[in-house]
Amino acid sequence: MADQEQNRFSARAARYARVGANIGGIAARFAGARLFGLDLDRDRNAAELAVALGGLKGPIMKVAQLLSTIPDALPPEYAAELATLQSQAPPMGWAFVKRRMSAELGTDWQGKFAQFEHHPAAAASLGQVHRARAHNGADGGSDLACKLQYPDMQSAVEADLQQLGLLFSIHRRMDPAIDTSEIAQEIGARIREELDYRREAKHVALYRAMLAGNDLIRVPRSWPELSTGRLLTLDWLEGRRMLDHKDDALAVRNRLATAMFSAWWFPFSRFGVIHGDPHLGNYSVFEQGGEGGGINLLDYGCIRIFPPSFVEGVVDLYRGLIGNDEALIVHAYETWGFKALGRDLIDVLNIWARFIYGPLTEDRVRTIADGVKPGEYGRREAYRVHLALKQKGPVTVPREFVFMDRAAIGLGAVFLHLAAELNFHRLFEEAIEDFSTAKVAAEQARVLTASGFPG
Repeated sequence: MADQEQNRFSARAARYARVGANIGGIAARFAGARLFGLDLDRDRNAAELAVALGGLKGPIMKVAQLLSTIPDALPPEYAAELATLQSQAPPMGWAFVKRRMSAELGTDWQGKFAQFEHHPAAAASLGQVHRARAHNGADGGSDLACKLQYPDMQSAVEADLQQLGLLFSIHRRMDPAIDTSEIAQEIGARIREELDYRREAKHVALYRAMLAGNDLIRVPRSWPELSTGRLLTLDWLEGRRMLDHKDDALAVRNRLATAMFSAWWFPFSRFGVIHGDPHLGNYSVFEQGGEGGGINLLDYGCIRIFPPSFVEGVVDLYRGLIGNDEALIVHAYETWGFKALGRDLIDVLNIWARFIYGPLTEDRVRTIADGVKPGEYGRREAYRVHLALKQKGPVTVPREFVFMDRAAIGLGAVFLHLAAELNFHRLFEEAIEDFSTAKVAAEQARVLTASGFPG
């Protein structure tokens, strides 16, 4: 049976018209201001861009969210406004849901659930989640989370990725410090993967394999008989928002921060896998003994699988910074794919590296910001890097680095919210204990095969 939604030209054309009008008008106004030497109200333009994108479901909103967290990918005014789009997509109604579910599971789809709630529990850029209940168990059945993709998303992805060039062109005219070509490729690859819910089900199995036995982290099961390429059904994991626990006792906040650290660094250092979107909405906190016992991992769309050599670069840079070993530091940058590594570029990269790695290199209990106000965390370093790179000229960031850097910053934001006080150095040393590239390669191959990825 033909896939009626497979990247249709008519759907792409309609999407071009909607997105292009919204973004193009702002880009044209910017170009006009430059042509006639007029001052541009960047705050107003940024707010208008956020409004224009906020009503558009789909990948362009996802792209905007991603760009808002990558340092210097867009002007700061734009990044600040686009960051507000995270959870503002309005849900689709019940009539839409019934049509979509019929297309995925057949006209008798409602009979396959003991219960299916009409109103979505969450709505995001590519789909929405409904709570449901399975036909199993004497207690009324397992609680389920059914993620249903919006229609024509494949067509929307291809149209929106074309429009991504317009967003980048706005910034290129402002003399940026970063060449965004690799960023665009990486974002495109990850968003295309996010549309494939069968792949996401494999990601779920992958995380169940990697984190098996960790009592601080809960990973749901997938339900293959209730899932398709555009419908993913998982266990419903009961929990409260992470921010609900920011005023808890320090011991509880430290437990949650430790769980977050393990959920992110352990899969990366042992298996070469990271969650590339560690914002607060992708986690919840399960209760244990009347307090926060650990975290639920809720979303598995934006997962990045790295070659083991990239993990080696991360460990080498860590060890090079601790031992002040410049040769090892430079080797790490070369491993990642940075080109033309002269003295000036190495010095600039080291500014950011010492900021990102700072909490990991000091063997003491500390907060992630270590006395710096959360609102100022990283700003001084980012500003210094920006000025230095502008003097050198645009630097191409290797594509593998894009989500690694972004995810590290997102994880740091969670630690900031929790105001956790941990020895991050000892946690990291535990994560990389007995590290070797060969061991990562072997373990990665094992869990990928067990999770259904082709060998």
